[in-house]
Amino acid sequence: MGELMVAAAARDIGDGELVFVGMRLPMLAFLVAKRTCAPRAVGLYENGVIRDMPAPELLYTMADPPNLRGATQCSQMLDVMGLLQQGRVDVGFLGAAEVDRFGNLNSTWGHRDGQVIRLPGSGGACDIACLARRTVVLLAHDRSRFRERVGHITSPGHGSGNGWREVQGLPARSGPSALITTLGVLRFGSDGEAFLASAHPGVSVEDVLANTGWTLRVADDFEETPAPTPEELAVMRELDPNHFWTR
Repeated sequence: MGELMVAAAARDIGDGELVFVGMRLPMLAFLVAKRTCAPRAVGLYENGVIRDMPAPELLYTMADPPNLRGATQCSQMLDVMGLLQQGRVDVGFLGAAEVDRFGNLNSTWGHRDGQVIRLPGSGGACDIACLARRTVVLLAHDRSRFRERVGHITSPGHGSGNGWREVQGLPARSGPSALITTLGVLRFGSDGEAFLASAHPGVSVEDVLANTGWTLRVADDFEETPAPTPEELAVMRELDPNHFWTR
């Protein structure tokens, strides 16, 4: 399922876009996009690295030597966050512990064994969620994480829907555009609410609905998520032969 999520994430990167890459699966997705559908995309990393050529090796963290060697620019966090503030970032990739029907993310408070626990929090995720032209979220799909309303908003999505972002003064036409999960791909309607656009091969609509904590709408043109192409798989398996990220 990891390879399918990476392929779906890579396809959400447009050629020539400025991409806030993020950690884990998005690092591999950016490399796949650069080698397939988006050769002119430029990657931004929160530690200040900017790359217009993909790193030649698999990355485990954004500060790995292969990501620094041959980079277009190695600067400071302030420089890449400044591109967000200028409205120049096309898409940012995020993760979260919880998400709700309007794409609001919680990565601050969680539950384990009946206890409330403190999670890592925002990092730069709130800035990306507020200021990128769109965001794409990758996470595991189960009912405990897909809540009708998250208990704490670490990074805003579409708030309560119906133009909430504009009322808050956030950039027009920004916000989450897709949730890529272990079961399918959710996208967002004009009212800001998520709907099921596709389910992964072998996953039924009923499986997705049973693992979602609200009554999830299903697209009229609902389809099966396209499997990774041979070209996409070849890139993933060249860069990640031991399935470090995709297992």
